[in-house]
Amino acid sequence: MQRLAGTSVVEGLLIDWVYAQPEPRALPPVEWLDDVQVAAELARIQRDRARETAREAELILRLAELRPDVDDPAPGAPGARRRSWRKTDPEFAGVSEFFPDEVAHAINLGRGTAAFRARRAFTWRDNLPATFAALRRGQIDERRAGVLADALQSTTPELAQAVEALLLPEAGESSPARLRDRALELLAELDATAVDQRRAEAQRAADVRTYPTADGMAALTAEMSAEDAAACYAVIDQLAANAKADGDERPIGQIRSAIHSMLVLRPADHGLGGVAVQLTVNAALDGLEGVSDRGGDVAGLVITAEHLRELLRRVEALGLTAPAGGSLTFALTDDRGQLLATVTTAELERLAAKGCPQHSDAGCDCPVLGMPAHTDRYEPGAGQRRFVTTRDRRCRMPNCGQRVGLADLDHVVAHADGGRTTCTNLCCACRSHHRLKTFARGWAFRMDTDGTLHVTSPSGITRTTRPPGLRPRESTASPPDPGDDLPPF
Repeated sequence: MQRLAGTSVVEGLLIDWVYAQPEPRALPPVEWLDDVQVAAELARIQRDRARETAREAELILRLAELRPDVDDPAPGAPGARRRSWRKTDPEFAGVSEFFPDEVAHAINLGRGTAAFRARRAFTWRDNLPATFAALRRGQIDERRAGVLADALQSTTPELAQAVEALLLPEAGESSPARLRDRALELLAELDATAVDQRRAEAQRAADVRTYPTADGMAALTAEMSAEDAAACYAVIDQLAANAKADGDERPIGQIRSAIHSMLVLRPADHGLGGVAVQLTVNAALDGLEGVSDRGGDVAGLVITAEHLRELLRRVEALGLTAPAGGSLTFALTDDRGQLLATVTTAELERLAAKGCPQHSDAGCDCPVLGMPAHTDRYEPGAGQRRFVTTRDRRCRMPNCGQRVGLADLDHVVAHADGGRTTCTNLCCACRSHHRLKTFARGWAFRMDTDGTLHVTSPSGITRTTRPPGLRPRESTASPPDPGDDLPPF
């Protein structure tokens, strides 16, 4: 690409603006293109994608300017961040701690993704201005610019720009993996302290996570030091190899997975203290009975009806009785999936025997079970907690996946503002989003009686979440009359 150079600051800015514009798009049908044209079109898309990434970063930086931390809870004040939490320092100095949540709301993705993109934008602006300019011009792709940002975000701007000056001219000719290695090698030569700082930050952020993969399977990942990871894998691999040598006919990978599970769940002779595990299974009765293929989920991970029946057979609950040491709760929903009531086996038996208190007729259709009654107290009752956690299952903030085991029950309309402690005014919220709702300025929350939650950010974007299994209401609006359409049709 031919480079242009400005003779003044204004000319330079104008040239950057011209470079940042998407290339003209005359888009003939793909089937008309030959191989040369296809390759050229793919290259153009990469350049435009880089320009759009730079534009997104600039918009994120602008929103950060508009959200100073002046209204955040001060240290020591009610609601302030605690030192015991994993992230104890502000992610962006001088910027509201709730800023990543607003970015997440705008891009309709999770807070982690939003924080990652914001950190990348700050790094490009402060540490890698030449990379940022090349990204605006489409002269470096998003992946390689991101690799440089990730490798050089923890060092000083001076060191980052020294590495940038060496690597940027050849970045397009290096694979992303090689570019990352070279950046870290150069940084270690220039400042080994930065490498140690990155490792310390990574250790503080280490965690264990689970996420679904496919077909009723899930992955369990743990972040740890390289030496610990290598040692753990070596133990698992050696135990799997021993099992294989002893005649285990399963694939070695399947054996490793089973060994890993066994080590975590701990067999009876491990000598360690016992633990109690709460495993939440959501299932439809017709799926369990085998009369339909309706599946369910285990701790939020989707599985099929047959998988559910297999699981329940394993815990001896196929007859819908509580397994040893466990409990069983029935969730009653309507045809739309709205939760109507929750009840334990013992409560169900008592209600079935007692019947309607107003009529002795066995055929009476009066309801004897429903949503738990409201309370005048601030703290929800046990029945309300069971109902709301069964209904919500996760934090209800859009794009947050925190399960209810680590979530609070939050009043949508604050109790201090007259909000009642009732299931139609309670929802599950993780601690981070509970704090946001309580202390962040400009956010608005509204919940419908069926549990549908509407969240509006300070910038005016509204996102809606429904409880799992709840289907949207069917529109009652009449379709438009074709005769009212004006040409062209």
